[in-house]
Amino acid sequence: MRAYDVILRKRRREELSQEEIAFLIDGFTRGEIPDYQMAAWCMAVFFQGMTARETRDLTLAMARSGDSVDLAPIRGVKVDKHSTGGVGDKTTLVLAPLVAAAGVPVAKMSGRGLGHTGGTLDKLESIPGFRVDLPKDVFVRNVNSIGIAVVGQTAAVAPADKKLYALRDVTATVDSMPLIASSVCSKKLACGADAIVFDVKVGTGAFMKSEDDARALARLMVDIVRGAGRRAAAVVSDMNQPLGRAVGNALEVREAIDTLRGSGPPDLVQLCLTLGSLMLVLGGVAPDARAARETLVGLLQSGAALAKFAQFVAAQGGDSSVVGRPDILPHARLTAAVPSPAAGYVAAINAEQVGVAAMILGAGRKTKDEPVDAAAGLVVEKKIGDMVSEGEALATLHTNSSASIDEASRLVASAYVIAREAPQAPSLIKEIIVD
Repeated sequence: MRAYDVILRKRRREELSQEEIAFLIDGFTRGEIPDYQMAAWCMAVFFQGMTARETRDLTLAMARSGDSVDLAPIRGVKVDKHSTGGVGDKTTLVLAPLVAAAGVPVAKMSGRGLGHTGGTLDKLESIPGFRVDLPKDVFVRNVNSIGIAVVGQTAAVAPADKKLYALRDVTATVDSMPLIASSVCSKKLACGADAIVFDVKVGTGAFMKSEDDARALARLMVDIVRGAGRRAAAVVSDMNQPLGRAVGNALEVREAIDTLRGSGPPDLVQLCLTLGSLMLVLGGVAPDARAARETLVGLLQSGAALAKFAQFVAAQGGDSSVVGRPDILPHARLTAAVPSPAAGYVAAINAEQVGVAAMILGAGRKTKDEPVDAAAGLVVEKKIGDMVSEGEALATLHTNSSASIDEASRLVASAYVIAREAPQAPSLIKEIIVD
């Protein structure tokens, strides 16, 4: 078998066999198939697409390219959640302890932020002492004892995806539906969960800009996971404005704690209850979404979810007093308001620009090895539908770098559209796909 022949068959829109796909991925991972041939194959896929069966075979080949995480020592049905990335998306910080408090074990491997989207690990590390590099035995013990652990994903998990994504990133083939779905699902399947709930973001702050594309991606990923013998569900959620109000690591931890205390932003609460309900159903601890939601609301109201968060932080070396004293989180030296240029109603927000502004302030990274400032970010003061007066703050910037304020202010100001008439508020949940 030759890589040339596999590339040619895909260029001709022929369906590749499981063996051909495995040959390509195995050879590329071992360095036997060069970048230029794999780049040609990615471009052929970009234009010709892949069938559902091909995409599933590609996903499984990538998942098997490295280590698979064995979660068998962890009791119960392990349910993972994956977000395709957005601005202010601190969902895991709320959802993981909430679901764990309901009796579904959360054994999660998360990533760091890159570009305008934040990373769960960066947010957790803003808590003094928090560790994301637990040994495997401690990871398993924590989940079995308190129901939750969140660690960083190792480079040995799905290495084919890492190599392939780096190639796609420089060959303009990132936005290919089969390649996106296989990238996400290969890592999730290799991480060992019994069931996966996907949160597919759509809008100005998301990778997927079209609702049709977001729905198609959600359906494809659910089908891939089911085809691999695991359970899956997906939610398509709005990202035409930041989720909640805080954007930035310590700021988002503070907002997550407020949410677990029962005083979080309505959109963040709604999304966590929606995703959490699916996780409880897939985990077998609730008969349906309505019963699951009632359970989750009760855990928020009783303080059990907040107590679970404190347990979780302490178990990973963090200062659990952060629950009652969020002021121990890092604080920025400088704050600055971004004034509204006119009076009216917020009609639209370019969430991606808001995320880029937070990155400029120090909250994000342009390259994977760049450090982040845990205190940096911004707080959105006005969201879509809110009335605003001329000169009133649209957002408040937080930074330790005075040089970043002007550029970030311009970006945030230009992200807002102010209109005379009140707009219709966007619906947060666009679609739910279940078994």
